[in-house]
Amino acid sequence: MENTLLIGLSRQMMLQRELDVVANNVANVNTTGFKADKSLFEEYLMPVARDEHFVGRDRRVSFVNDRATYRDFTQGPLQPTGNPLDVAIDGGAFLAVQTPAGERYTRDGGLQINERGQLVTAAGHPVLGTNGPIVFQQTDHDITISPDGTVTVLEGNNTLADSIRGKLRLVGFADPQALTKEGANLFAAGPGVTAQADTKAQVRQGFIEKSNVNAVAEMSRMIGVTRAYGQVATMLQQQSDLRRSAIERLADVPA
Repeated sequence: MENTLLIGLSRQMMLQRELDVVANNVANVNTTGFKADKSLFEEYLMPVARDEHFVGRDRRVSFVNDRATYRDFTQGPLQPTGNPLDVAIDGGAFLAVQTPAGERYTRDGGLQINERGQLVTAAGHPVLGTNGPIVFQQTDHDITISPDGTVTVLEGNNTLADSIRGKLRLVGFADPQALTKEGANLFAAGPGVTAQADTKAQVRQGFIEKSNVNAVAEMSRMIGVTRAYGQVATMLQQQSDLRRSAIERLADVPA
């Protein structure tokens, strides 16, 4: 009977964890460049959960173990915006940005220009080019971002010759799962994880990459997890009632 309670509790803990992951995905269904999280669970056989005093060997007790949470890096749909500062990455690369905590990486291409003329993310982090932050002059206009990330402008009254302001630094990783989410749509590279220049990815100007979260699938999963949690709670309550009834009957000693 104790095993039932312990197994049910382990299942509820995993369902709660899965519900947190699903809820976070649903909350970011409209976040530009957001990558969904997925949960991995596995069976854990307790090696000492047996009593050799019985004639027949007890079977090992099976618990649920939260193995890991991984990120789904499949590309989200591209949405046209008509804004020349918006960019979407067609491929597996990331934009490199500078934050107070150091260099970070993002797929959020909803860019803008701050008061100092720097190309920044929606959170205000400078976007890094191959030679550092990309900075515009006050007279710049008609900004063009080529598929390879080169940023050019027409300067002042010049309507013929382009002036280069930099080239977006697109980076990739041998194992993207080694990246860590830090919030604000940023990823951090952990120890031993090195960003490498990505020459295969292309930039689409005037587009943004939408979240790759499947809203219908995630809502269905949320309902399923909630129902499963309620079913386990009902089972645990039944086991508790059964135990209480057994104790009451054992205590009822015939006169």
